[in-house]
Amino acid sequence: MAYFEHEGCSLHYEIYGQGEPLVLLHGLGSSCEDWESQVPELARHYRVILMDIRGHGRSDKPRERYTIPGFSADLLALLEHLQPGPVHLVGLSMGGMIGFQFAVDHPEWLRSLCIVNSAPEVKIRNRTDWLWWFKRWSLARLLSTEAVGKGLAAKLFPKPEHAGLRRTMTQRWARNDKRAYLSSFDAIVGWGVQERLGQIRCPTLVISADQDYTPVALKERYVDLIPQARLAVIADSRHATPLDQPQLFNQTLLQFLAAASTTAQGSLSPC
Repeated sequence: MAYFEHEGCSLHYEIYGQGEPLVLLHGLGSSCEDWESQVPELARHYRVILMDIRGHGRSDKPRERYTIPGFSADLLALLEHLQPGPVHLVGLSMGGMIGFQFAVDHPEWLRSLCIVNSAPEVKIRNRTDWLWWFKRWSLARLLSTEAVGKGLAAKLFPKPEHAGLRRTMTQRWARNDKRAYLSSFDAIVGWGVQERLGQIRCPTLVISADQDYTPVALKERYVDLIPQARLAVIADSRHATPLDQPQLFNQTLLQFLAAASTTAQGSLSPC
């Protein structure tokens, strides 16, 4: 286990393997642990860097307002601390939002970008959006973190063969600090950088589960706004694709990274 400090907050990170640097960012209420099906395979080819986002896992959980730009600033601080050079960046869900923010703010740090089951904005524009937000906001505040985790696990891993994943997710979710979880949830709502997506110039892969919370069509629309982006759809998967379809996810990601590495070798400025 390793730690570094940024703006008075101790942040936990882990490093595995050798090669081009590859950063993995987890989602809301998660931690480095949820990349367990990726690290052994990816570390055979890359220097894999994991970070527990502020308020999550083994990182500190300061009593303050969290923001997506703030999480992005923590990532920048980690890279400045490690000095790995430009990185491949993979973000799942909230981690993908941080990835979008980082890509438009610090393109010089990226070799490539991979966004998994995420979006470049979470804006409340109509009654349907408001009802969705209010339901999630209310349940998060009324229920224990264990109850929230149990409910999410049942939706994300509904098959009989997913019983182990359901137990694991419920146990891990129960360890969340509720105040930090709520602050992170609030950081998402109202955030967005969709109007800046045209600034992302590095090779970009958007991975979407066919049964994600948001439809594939939404990803198709924002992929069209990114110059070097393409979309890959993972069948028979929900929001936690790296966990419910690890082999197909790893294969899809590794193929993209290999192509992005070849592209980057021909340019002094990957982005």
